[in-house]
Amino acid sequence: MSRIALVTGGSRGIGAAISKALQAAGYTVAATYAGNAEAAAAFSAATGIKTYKWDVADYEACKAGIDQVMAEVGPIDVLVNNAGITRDAPFHKMTPQQWHEVINTNLTGQFNMTHNVWSVMRDRKFGRVINISSINGQKGQFAQANYAAAKAGDIGFAKALAQEGARAGITVNVIAPGYINTEMMSTIPEKVMNEVILPQIPVGRLGEPDEIARAVVFLASDQAGFITGSTLSANGGQYMV
Repeated sequence: MSRIALVTGGSRGIGAAISKALQAAGYTVAATYAGNAEAAAAFSAATGIKTYKWDVADYEACKAGIDQVMAEVGPIDVLVNNAGITRDAPFHKMTPQQWHEVINTNLTGQFNMTHNVWSVMRDRKFGRVINISSINGQKGQFAQANYAAAKAGDIGFAKALAQEGARAGITVNVIAPGYINTEMMSTIPEKVMNEVILPQIPVGRLGEPDEIARAVVFLASDQAGFITGSTLSANGGQYMV
């Protein structure tokens, strides 16, 4: 019987690539989405991957959703905490709402999801938790005090939790992507892309969602059982740690 993976924000962008790569590797995959029902339906129709709608910032919604996934699909072996949002603004203009929305989704959302699968993984003596952070959680970014704080928190969360999960057969790791060629990047003006962004990246190009997805598949595998509490930087050499 194949292992079961749950990917938050798993029907679009990097999340969709992760869901499809895990499916191709033999996992039974379920994906969550927050609001774009049309995109989720199209994704399910194209892949056969079940999608579930809930807000990862809502603990009770996570509990109910995870219970539904486990009832319909089975106990979760692999959790990929990919869901995230941005609400960018210079700090002097940032509102409390912008701060809390990003922290609640990008950081507390990882607690909400992981807390609701942790006991199942402990009982089964196996688990893989993979948090998608960001280069901006490692180096900071102008107008992203909220996002950078949350993404840095994701890394600290994983390092602490890895120590608790190790003896129970659970690994907890982080992938910190740099600039990835997703729909969001397509909105950046060509001049900004060519003159500002690409010169910062030593390999001279954007990353591809599939490159992040392949890293997830490795960290989810049995072959990665000795890797825990680690952060894999996938940024083309833009920021080296």
